[in-house]
Order: sequence, then structure tokens, then C-alpha cells
Amino acid sequence: MSHFRRAHIPGGSFFFTVVTERRAPILCTDTARTFLHTAIRECQRRWPFRIDALVLLDDHLHALLTLPEGDSHYSARWGWIKKKFTKAYLAAGDSEQALSASRIRQRRHGVFQRRFWEHTIRDEDDYARHFDYIHYNPVRHGYVESVQDWPYSTFHRWVKQGVYPPDWGSKVHGVMEFDDLDITAME
Repeated sequence: MSHFRRAHIPGGSFFFTVVTERRAPILCTDTARTFLHTAIRECQRRWPFRIDALVLLDDHLHALLTLPEGDSHYSARWGWIKKKFTKAYLAAGDSEQALSASRIRQRRHGVFQRRFWEHTIRDEDDYARHFDYIHYNPVRHGYVESVQDWPYSTFHRWVKQGVYPPDWGSKVHGVMEFDDLDITAME
């Protein structure tokens, strides 16, 4: 059995990629968004954390979360969110991906991949690059020509607060590069 080493920085900020099983395009439906929103809010009530940035695409999401001082238990949070989402999703009659015999024995469902990708934010520049990467992701994947056209993102909140101009991330201004980030591991 593999043992993954995760960075545990109490009170730190972390970048995450969470992917659906077999990249099923399920996350942007109305019901899936509702279930995910509910699972995240319930998790925040149990174990507080701040969502600094989030983008939801059909088959994965990226998030930048900050945990409370002294807390480094992000794995428990993601496990709980995925479990709550999966229960609601399946109870609503939505289907999961085909399961292998070992997954059935382990009582796993075929909605999310078992693991997630995590990166510990090192400093303000690292934070800013991942913050921008999250918001630019729909353009990078070709869903839209401009970040402002993708509705499932915290980008709109940050425009209202004056962090981004509304036309930030538009292909009209050129394609943004994130060569300094290990994006192959994130997607």
C-alpha cells in the first residue's frame, strides 16, 4: 500500500486539485453544484477554513484554502466533503463510474478519485501565482475566452472587491503562462 507524504503546516494555505472518477463531467450541473456547496458549507461549520479561491470545471476543481491557526487537517476536510457530496449525488439518482471488485470490497464509490493533489503555499508570490492559476483555469482549458465568462469561480467575488479588473484573464490581452508551476501534476 502506498503511503503519501503530505505537508502539514498548521494554519497554512494550500492549493488543491480534486478530480472526478475517470474524469466524469459531472461537477457543473445544477444539482452537483448544490451538493458541493452544501458539503463545503457543512464542512466549514464542523472544521473552519477559508476559501480564498475556487474554480469548478466539469471534471475537476481547484481550490486555495487557508486553515485556522494550529490546524493542518485538510485531508479530513476533503474526505468529508467528497463523502457528503457522493451520498447526496447518489441519493438523487445520479450514477457513479463502474467499480472494480477491489473498490467494491473497500466500499468505495465511483464519483471522485480516491486521492487529491495538494501543494503547500510557500510565500506570497506562490500564493499569488496559484490564486491566478485557479481563476485562469477555464480559459486555459478552452471553456471560455475570458475568465469573466466562466460562472463557477470565485473570480467574480474578487472583481467586486477590486482585486481583479473585470477583463483580467481575457485572451484578448494574451495567453497567460504558468510555467513556474508544476501544472502537469495539477491537472
